[in-house]
Amino acid sequence: MEPGFLTLAFGLVFIGGCSARVVTVSPGPLIRVEGQPVSIRCDVNDYGGPSEQDFDWEMSRDETGPKSRIISTFESDFSDPLFSRRVASGDISVVRLQDNEAELKIAEVKLTDAGFYLCRTPSTDPTTSGNYYAQVQLRVIPNTLKVSPQVPSPVVQEGHDLTLSCSVTRELAFPSLTYLSVAWLVKTGGGSEEILTFGPQRDVVTGQRFARRYLDGDLRLVPGRNGTFELVISRVTASDEGTYVCTGSEWTRESGGKWTKIVESSKEMGAVSVTPTNRSLNVKASSSPSSQSSSSLLLSPGNTLTLLCRVSADNLRALSLEVTWLADDREIITVNRSGVVSTNAASKRGEASLEKTGDGDYRLAVRDVSGRDGGIYTCRVQAFIEEGRITGGGAGRGHKVAEKTSNPVTVKVTEIKPNFTLTLEATMKPQKTGEPIELSCDVTNIFQLPPGGRLGVRWEHIGLLDKGTNAPPPKLIGSLDAHGNLESNSAYKDRLDSGVLGLSRARPNKFKLRFLHTQKIDMGHYVCAVSAWSVSSQGEVVQVAEYKSSPLTVQWDTKSPTLNVAAKTIRHASVGGATFEMSCSAVTKNIGDWIGFAVYIQSQGGIEGSVKTIMSLSPDNVVQITDLSRSDNLVLSKTGSGEFHFRLEGVQVSDKGYYWCNVTAFTKQQPDQSWTTVATSESNKVSINFQENGPSFSVKIHSDASSVYPWETAKMECSVGVSGSSPKSANSQTEELAYEVRWFFTRLRGGPTTSPVVSVDRFGVATKSIRNSSSDVSIERKDPSTYVLNIFGTQDSDSGEYHCMVTPWYKSASSGLWTQDRDYTSGKVFLSVKFAVWDSLKLPLLYGASASLGVGVFSLLLGLICARCCCRNTAHTPRSRSKLMDLEMD
Repeated sequence: MEPGFLTLAFGLVFIGGCSARVVTVSPGPLIRVEGQPVSIRCDVNDYGGPSEQDFDWEMSRDETGPKSRIISTFESDFSDPLFSRRVASGDISVVRLQDNEAELKIAEVKLTDAGFYLCRTPSTDPTTSGNYYAQVQLRVIPNTLKVSPQVPSPVVQEGHDLTLSCSVTRELAFPSLTYLSVAWLVKTGGGSEEILTFGPQRDVVTGQRFARRYLDGDLRLVPGRNGTFELVISRVTASDEGTYVCTGSEWTRESGGKWTKIVESSKEMGAVSVTPTNRSLNVKASSSPSSQSSSSLLLSPGNTLTLLCRVSADNLRALSLEVTWLADDREIITVNRSGVVSTNAASKRGEASLEKTGDGDYRLAVRDVSGRDGGIYTCRVQAFIEEGRITGGGAGRGHKVAEKTSNPVTVKVTEIKPNFTLTLEATMKPQKTGEPIELSCDVTNIFQLPPGGRLGVRWEHIGLLDKGTNAPPPKLIGSLDAHGNLESNSAYKDRLDSGVLGLSRARPNKFKLRFLHTQKIDMGHYVCAVSAWSVSSQGEVVQVAEYKSSPLTVQWDTKSPTLNVAAKTIRHASVGGATFEMSCSAVTKNIGDWIGFAVYIQSQGGIEGSVKTIMSLSPDNVVQITDLSRSDNLVLSKTGSGEFHFRLEGVQVSDKGYYWCNVTAFTKQQPDQSWTTVATSESNKVSINFQENGPSFSVKIHSDASSVYPWETAKMECSVGVSGSSPKSANSQTEELAYEVRWFFTRLRGGPTTSPVVSVDRFGVATKSIRNSSSDVSIERKDPSTYVLNIFGTQDSDSGEYHCMVTPWYKSASSGLWTQDRDYTSGKVFLSVKFAVWDSLKLPLLYGASASLGVGVFSLLLGLICARCCCRNTAHTPRSRSKLMDLEMD
């Protein structure tokens, strides 16, 4: 073995394996207060022998003076008489925290306990190394901490300030080693909660609920003289109720910068209750400053309404108010806490204003009142206590403490409403659908219509009551306001915009409703509602009255629309590749003047076959083709008002079956309106059927091996057999026979789902499907009628059943056109991919055996190095007599 390698190994073992015992105690000196508990920890590390170590505690007055034995974890009678009684009473005890850690505890330390405390650990190491004891100094000072709080005011109004004064002092035994702190707490039914703590580093710590208030300035600390501190809580709320406590603490800063509390004293300052604002808040509404109770106020149109809202509270100056006037429980106007006035545009009242006339006095004024300004008026007040600093004259973050609503004041505006009579009649009635309607609404016997007054009308329609159903709700047709402006909802908007429906004013007191072309849904009950409008002093036109006529029923005999469709063959397809033509005729009754048709050409392969739509023609003559591959062979055109022509060129065997027209009739009253469905009907069916003496086909599948190993290649053949009149092969110059071949796979594990693998079309273009396996596939043409599927690098996921599907194409002998035959499906073959156990395990076994042998050799070498270098016995070295005596003393 190389000497360099031995040196390196020895160094690594020496560093990792050789250690020395280390005994440590709590860093000192320790300063504690008389009568308080004391704990001194001791731990040992990097030792030999058993894991559980024992500890002996000794004490001396001076650092080098004689030691007195206190207590031990090993010897029960270890204590000297000076400490034995205190150990027996439990005043002094030792607690094992871990195998290598113990704690000396003194329940109530005395002034005479000051001194140096030594922790010793008996040796269990094979060799002597490190330290076996450590000591720390304990200083004991008298308890001179005094806490003297002042009793706060027992009752505080909500929103006022609360001052908490407390004095914390002590005698300076060690002026530079102890520090004071003062803390305030509040006790409630839910427990105690910290408010604020000051010190010992002259820092401030607040409780969670009071942190925001301290940042906003609502919680202030005011240091005084001779240890007196004041805590001011601004804008108190009901949540500040409770019993307040002042706590003084004395601290010492030990080595390492750790702060340790050595004594604490708490004194209750007293209970404080907060008088809520809601108890003293009072809100009164009156029509004049001298009125003190609820009253009624009678006004004439055009007068000014004046109401006064008076707010009083014991803590009014500490509150921020938001005042809102309401009429019939609807907000009219509001002044917020910042003095900003906002009106409710939806209140439909006169011109209103609100101003503050004094402390707690708010005046509402509504000028030029009318009948709509009458009602029950109330004043609602919300009282807030601001939180945080208020800058710029605006409102800060407010906390709502009360809300009250005043007594009601009834306001009446004397106004005589106009009166008139309505007569609704039909000047033109339809006899059938499509004929016009004209209704006339006459206003007569008009009384009390103010000068400059105008009339407006609103027309409503109620549909006929169906059997077994409730009456439908009224539907607005349209309206004319006092200025003659037309308004309508979306149901009749199209007909009004196109002119089919018209609303007009024939005379100032006569209105007409006209339908140029009626529909079935227009039957029902009609009502005209005439409103009277007057001009206010501000020039606004306001509604003052409205009357409705009696319903007028409009109804006529209706006949159901009918649609009949007939199909006939114009040109038969007798051979494959020929052209098929079909015409469809649609005849309608009771539909209307503007008619459109949607034509769908549908087919069915057999009586029980599925129905498919080939192509369609919309009412606007837009053609859509479902099968885009046949778009060049399909034609659908409109040849007359109800005549349609369908042509299919180059028919194939797959086109055999039944064909017909599915027609839907639509109607509309104007060219620019949208179509409305009226009726749907199907024609009779015509067939395409011809004899094609083409070849017959059969498909077989073959596999050389039903099982392979992973990563091998699997091959499967799909052979097509041809019988009957066989055209020339695909290898000839005139290719008259071609195939589309598709391979499918059903997984062995994973359900019966069949998925495509690969396909090749009749032009020889191959397409692979997306696979979840790492293997690859290809398809090759072995001969004109044989296709081979290759699976390269097979995996376990390739196990399953495979089959192929072939679609032949041949040239028709009669027409010379390519014809597509039906799909032919082969049988199924099963492929299994074996699992090679030995090939999979031989390399892992070889690597594992080699690794085990290497680790064993390295362990033997490491043990030999330790035995020769680290663990050498030095007892045979000759020593002097004096050295032996020193060892015995140790």
